[in-house]
Amino acid sequence: MAYTAENWPITAALLQFPGVDAQGTNINDADVSAWAEVLTEVKEAGFADADLTDSWVRPGDLSKERLAEFKQTAENVGIGIPVISAIRRSVIEEGNWEANLAYSHRTIDAAAELGCEVVSFGLHQAITPEQQKQLWFWTVEGYKDPAGDKESWNNAVTRLRELGRHAAEVGVLLSLEMYEDTYLGTADSSVQLVQDIGLSNVGLNPDIGNLIRLHRPIEDWREMVAKTMPYSNYWHMKNYIRDEDVARDSYVAMPAPMESGLINYREAFKVAIANGYQGIICTEHYGGDGLSVTARNQEYLRRHVLPKKDGYALGKSLVAQGRQRPAAVELASS
Repeated sequence: MAYTAENWPITAALLQFPGVDAQGTNINDADVSAWAEVLTEVKEAGFADADLTDSWVRPGDLSKERLAEFKQTAENVGIGIPVISAIRRSVIEEGNWEANLAYSHRTIDAAAELGCEVVSFGLHQAITPEQQKQLWFWTVEGYKDPAGDKESWNNAVTRLRELGRHAAEVGVLLSLEMYEDTYLGTADSSVQLVQDIGLSNVGLNPDIGNLIRLHRPIEDWREMVAKTMPYSNYWHMKNYIRDEDVARDSYVAMPAPMESGLINYREAFKVAIANGYQGIICTEHYGGDGLSVTARNQEYLRRHVLPKKDGYALGKSLVAQGRQRPAAVELASS
């Protein structure tokens, strides 16, 4: 049975929750009550599942005992953890790639222990000091993968393939998050990377919101969707209002609820279905009460974007899709 609006797995990103508390305690070392508080807040916002974003808890750095405590905490709260998003730990980062690769392997093992379906990795690196000074960090350019560097590209392929094989051994999908100025920074480059890795359980996380928010010329979002959806197996969704004045070389973007931004997700999801997409969705938002906006985004998806009945025409994906079939999630009342 194909997913429908009623039971499509939608997770909340945990971007709003810091990895260090007010007392300076790392959340990995916090009492389980601190974990339960966050997960309860997410559940009360209307989510059945959360994306375990490692800017909050780093499951790959939890001991076996603490990981078991985290799993039990999520079960006690009654919220699923089907995905881990490991961010800014690039396996080709100069001077840190070996540590990042080892961390990525530990994260895959943690995902298997937690019963996750997907781990999302990327090639983006830490936000620079100059980016940290900005209201919106993406308004200043950060790290860039070396364009045209065959050795660096091959290192990315080899190391991500290594992670993909590990993920396959433990029954997990690996998804690669699109992000500006990396080898996952354009639709063509992202597709080529997946093709070069050549594993069915390795696909794309077509987070094109990361690209349309840039204050510079961008690819057309429709073209990015058309090119990447055949290879996509997980999806970070967010949106931005965007304005362009090409004659003055002026480009502005600001976060917006999914229904209000540049990307028409109603149209984008039709392309996804035509390409066999049955992956988990994650709703994200930067700024303000991000959790409430992501909850509104979930409601928008279930009410207006996702198919209401199964039996719809589903295309064939070029990568493996998810296997979860969660309990039905009731639509929020209007």
